[in-house]
Amino acid sequence: MDKNFLKLAIILGILAGLGPLVTDLYIPSLPTVSNFFNASTSTTQLSLTTSLLGLAIGQIIIGPISDKTGRRKPLILSLIIFTLSSLLCPLTSSIYIFILMRFLQGLAGAGGIVISRAMARDIYSGKLLVQFFSMLMLVNGIAPIISPVLGAQLLRFVNWKGIFYILTFLGILLCITVWIGTRESLPLNKRINGNLKNSFVSLIYLFRDKIFIGYTFIQGFILAGMFGYISASPFVIQDIYGLSAQQFSLCFAINGLGIVLTTQISGHLAKKFAINKILGVGLLISFLGSLILFAMTVINGPLISILIPLFIVISSVGTITTTTGSLAMDPKGDNAGSASSLLGFVPFALGALASPLVGIAGEKTSVPMGIVILFCNAAAALIFIFTICKYKKQLDI
Repeated sequence: MDKNFLKLAIILGILAGLGPLVTDLYIPSLPTVSNFFNASTSTTQLSLTTSLLGLAIGQIIIGPISDKTGRRKPLILSLIIFTLSSLLCPLTSSIYIFILMRFLQGLAGAGGIVISRAMARDIYSGKLLVQFFSMLMLVNGIAPIISPVLGAQLLRFVNWKGIFYILTFLGILLCITVWIGTRESLPLNKRINGNLKNSFVSLIYLFRDKIFIGYTFIQGFILAGMFGYISASPFVIQDIYGLSAQQFSLCFAINGLGIVLTTQISGHLAKKFAINKILGVGLLISFLGSLILFAMTVINGPLISILIPLFIVISSVGTITTTTGSLAMDPKGDNAGSASSLLGFVPFALGALASPLVGIAGEKTSVPMGIVILFCNAAAALIFIFTICKYKKQLDI
């Protein structure tokens, strides 16, 4: 593995991890944010909803634009807007302006997510792309898991405003790093010709590609299940089973380590086995884990009976997202930005639907979490069977 491969994986991995940092890092400080602005809990939570909305919409906008203009210009512009909006968040005195800045922060942060995948596809393909995605996931795959934990630890040293100043510093650092450490990955002869309308029209053609849409929704449902886990687990593990915040953080960290391990294992297995077969095994393991988890929530099993299947399900995210990401992006060299935008939009859209459902029955039962995770895994498995497996040649990849 050469140094450029590793350097690019680190830079793009951090860019791809901007989304979880935007949405999750400040979650532990929501009560103090509410108190500072003298706003209701529901109003303050809009700042989380709008950032997710920004992340979803931003990918749909920025991806197609990058197919026409190249990757570096929209990436650097999005990082500048991300930095400025992060700085303005703690400086505002109105909850509504704060919510607006959070939307802009998500909108701009989407640039890092969508363009990092597009740049990876510009440079690599085939099994090498899978290996690169495994390196990418090593850097950013655990971000959704550790961001709330990291935010809680940061609050021991800074207040909620300090969280956003840290994000501002990160934005400045990324602007400099991208300016110095990356080059334009999309040559002129591979850019979409004509006006920007042609770039967005490519999204319509992607929806007609059953294989691409299959991989996109497989990844989308798997990540939606993880969003459900992130939303529900603090209540389930702490309120129902009585673990401390520190013990809860340890559980989060162990699951994050599981993602890292399966990601790296997938990269190595791709050298010897068909990528679709690795994906199929990952989906099977994850589905079985979700089935056991659902059964344990129904019978109100002991804590260990919840933690073990949760580890299986969450660890499988590393395998499934690595393989679906590379399989979806590999044939899309001509419109990698649009493909990446759709690949990123679907998980956030499905996650926004899944997250509220895990708390629908209140804070004293874990059954909704079990149902949501099982449904998401079953949906992903069925999509694999009825779309991907219908095309026998694809299973040789």
